[in-house]
Amino acid sequence: MLLPLLTFSLAFIVTYGLTPLVGKLARRVGAVAIPVDRSVHTHPVPHLGGMAIFASFALTVVLVEGWPDDRTLTILGCGFLALALGAVDDLKDISPTSKLLGQILVASLVVGLGVRVHFISNPFTGGIVYLGDWSYLLSVLWVVAVMNVVNLADGLDGLAAGICAIAALAALFVAARTGVTTTSVVVSAAALAGATAGFLPHNFNPAKIFMGDTGSMFLGFALAAISVEGALKQTTTVALLVPMIALALPITDTALAIVRRLRAKRSIGQADKGHIHHRLLDIGLSQRKAVLLMWGVTAWMALSAVILSEVREGVGFIVVACLAGLGPLAFLGLLTTGSIASSGQGKNLPK
Repeated sequence: MLLPLLTFSLAFIVTYGLTPLVGKLARRVGAVAIPVDRSVHTHPVPHLGGMAIFASFALTVVLVEGWPDDRTLTILGCGFLALALGAVDDLKDISPTSKLLGQILVASLVVGLGVRVHFISNPFTGGIVYLGDWSYLLSVLWVVAVMNVVNLADGLDGLAAGICAIAALAALFVAARTGVTTTSVVVSAAALAGATAGFLPHNFNPAKIFMGDTGSMFLGFALAAISVEGALKQTTTVALLVPMIALALPITDTALAIVRRLRAKRSIGQADKGHIHHRLLDIGLSQRKAVLLMWGVTAWMALSAVILSEVREGVGFIVVACLAGLGPLAFLGLLTTGSIASSGQGKNLPK
């Protein structure tokens, strides 16, 4: 485990050092988040912090691996496009439709260049189902979905960065345990976890800088692409289950947001104050406590994913999934009973 530790540490240090420089650049170009009605911050904060995360990730991967293989280069190149899409949104505030089209374009490109899921495994029988012609479409949907889940999770200081760091660490652990420690998957997962964790000292409440859509777009893309790359080098779909389970909380929040907005006959791209993190604040938690609680739930879900990677078949799979995975979500449901699914007064805002 020395290589992953060194990779994580290098990425952490690089991001930590680069972030203040990116903050100065953001202020210089006017990339500053001004508080609006649904904002939880009360003063202007520079964003574009995702630039530091991406630069650290790319630099670390190249330094550790040497010249990366073709698929890693594909992930780096398309990751830059995801970053650029987020930066345009941060600077120009593009429409939800334009953003979605951009996400589909980036996802289609990375999948078209070979980073795709060709099969899934049945955890109950151990058999394999080949996707055939569905491979391309499902892979694109996976990348777009994770990009949006992470984007919507970026609502409190440090929330999205912490969730993504935990998910990347879980992916790293499972990749190492399943025998791909010598591949680019481990290096990429360690670099992503370290780069994201290195951003947290600047982003935790009170945040000195936000990652912005620049960061959330890249992180969502990177988690999705690395998990697909891991699936290419394993005999099961454990690599896909890890981010899916680790991101169960923001996935649930995204699903509730879609239902809530459809019931209110509003566009699903129209923001409101009905997200889980908003409701936690409404019941009296501070930003820090709300974020720490959601980190804790995510860590538990990530641990569940790691356990499931060891118990992959039959009844054991079901028992572990129910006991280890659903408990924290049920707790949050009780904590915010009657609030999470309620309608908020939506406004045409970026998220």
